Formats: sequence, C-alpha cells, structure tokens
Amino acid sequence: MRITITDVARESGVSASTVSRVVHDNPRISDETKSRVRETMERLGYFPNALARGLAKSSTGNLGLILPNSSENLFVNPFFIEAMRGIGVEAQSRGYNIMFSFSNNEDEEVGFIRNYIKSRWVDGIILLTSRKNDRCMAYLRKKEFPFVVVGRPDKADSTLWVDNDNFHAVYDVVNLLIDRGSRSMAFVGGPEDFSVTRDRLSGYKQALSIRGLKEDSGLIGFGPDFSESGGKATMQALLTERRPDAVVTTDDYIAFGVIDALLEVGLDDIAVVGFNNTLRGRYQTPTLTSVDVNPAELGAGAAALLIDKVTRREGASDHRIIDTVLIERDSTSGILLKSGRKKPGE
Repeated sequence: MRITITDVARESGVSASTVSRVVHDNPRISDETKSRVRETMERLGYFPNALARGLAKSSTGNLGLILPNSSENLFVNPFFIEAMRGIGVEAQSRGYNIMFSFSNNEDEEVGFIRNYIKSRWVDGIILLTSRKNDRCMAYLRKKEFPFVVVGRPDKADSTLWVDNDNFHAVYDVVNLLIDRGSRSMAFVGGPEDFSVTRDRLSGYKQALSIRGLKEDSGLIGFGPDFSESGGKATMQALLTERRPDAVVTTDDYIAFGVIDALLEVGLDDIAVVGFNNTLRGRYQTPTLTSVDVNPAELGAGAAALLIDKVTRREGASDHRIIDTVLIERDSTSGILLKSGRKKPGE
C-alpha cells in the first residue's frame, strides 16, 4: 500500500501542511517537530514526490550534463569519465542529481538542451566543451538559462566557466623542451574550433616567438578529434613535410597516435608530450610525459559554479582556474625506445 502525506501526518500528530513544510525544511517549523516527522517518514517508508517538490519550489534539484561523445566513444578517453566523477561528487554533496545525454554532433547537443529546458527537468546545464561560435552557448544565452562550461568561452566575461591555464601550460612545456635543445618542435592538436586547442596553440606559438624560434606551419597539425587514430594520421601527414625533434600534443590519446606514427618510420629519438595524464600513459612503452589537468577538479568546479548560480549564492564567482602539473616520463628522455620497445623490422 502506498504511504501518503496524510498517513505521515496522522502518525506524527500534526497536520498534512506541517508535514509538507518539514519536507521543504521550512524554518518556522521547530527542530523537535522536524525530527519527529522525519522519523515517522523513515519508519513508514514515505518518499516525497521529487517532481511535485520541484514544481512547488520552482526547482528540480537536477542538473543536465551534455557529453560531446557517443555512448560508444565516451569511455575511450578517461578525461570525460574523471570530469563526470568530479561533477557527480560535488552535485551530490550539494543535494543535486545529474541527468546526462550523449551526443554525436552539435545539432544533437542543442536538441538535448532544448528538451531539458522545455520539459523543466533541470535547473541548469553543464557543457564539457567550448567551441568557437558555440551554438549550445548561444541557445542557452538566448533562453537566459543557467549554464556553465568546461573550457574558456569566447564571451568569458558573461559566462560561468572553469578551465586550466592552457596557454601557460603549453608555454612552459615548450620552454622546457627548448632548454633541453629542441629547435624544431611540432604541435599536434585536436579540432581547431575547440577553445582548448586554440589556447594551447597560442602558448606554443608565443613560447617559440619569445625564444627567437621561427614558427613553421609545416610543423602544426590538427586532427578531427582527440583520438589515437586522429593523432597518428595527423603526425603521418606532418612527417611528409618535416622531421621535428619534439612534438607537443593536446591530449594523451593524440600523443599515443603520434608515437605510433614516429616509430613506424624508425624515429625513436623524438620527445613527445601529452595532456591529461591518463592511466594508460603511465604503463605503455614508452611511458608518456603528460600534463595533468585535474579533470575531476574541473568537473567539481563546474558543478559548484552552476549550483551557486541557481541557488543565488551571494558573492559567488563566475569562473575558476584549475592548476596543472607536468609529469615527466620516458617519452621526453631523449630516446623513446630506452624502455625496450623495438624499432620496426627488428
């Protein structure tokens, strides 16, 4: 038999309206009454209707998360998994649930956002990517709906966002490699319209300029995504034009593809740096030098900013910068094959 609010009221010796006020944590109800009613709710197994509570409070207690990958590809790159973990932990600690949708393209993302808003299922939206001329952000701004983005947006002064200092992260890596003798360094990035790619490319170019090294367009390439196959194909194309002495990438999986492309043609002395410090990079041969971007902290920061916004927390910030740290391993030791991987044909 379904337990109702009337049953709880009768067992607690209060009115149904008092039970409703306890459910909504009304400050005018005494702590003693709240304790008695909540004990009765637990004993009877009464669970308030979350949707009805949300409509009454003009709040759903849910946040929408748009994942820029299909369900099949999402789990290939652990960045998104770690970011989701941070989002989930922070949201749960603040009393919020997460609803998420997988997407194959920007059209689908906009469609999911439209449904979330029209159905009043969520209080705000979390975006895990930031693009140039981003249609998701444009739609959310038009609807004046709360959202936060992981990645620095074009309109950073009017948007909630959380990111690393991607410019300086790459700037520092390039300077380190130059200090160690690199004079012909390649850059292999993901899609060029993503803000993370553009910011990291800017750091690469500025470091070369400051150190007096000429920028070479033949050493700069962009893949269709952040995948291993994309990194390999991009590196193979660059090798038809130039032979670098080091390669800076924007993702560990791009770096894995770069290393495969180099080793296939017998280039075993080129330093390679990735981003995200994935578990695979710590154990593959050679182990991968990588910039740890703290994806779980990025996710937690995004959730915190958005919840502060929708709950109208006074003095809340509109952005956060998460620290990065370079983790050095074999791929920048000078000889990629020191750890035992053989050259092709050996």
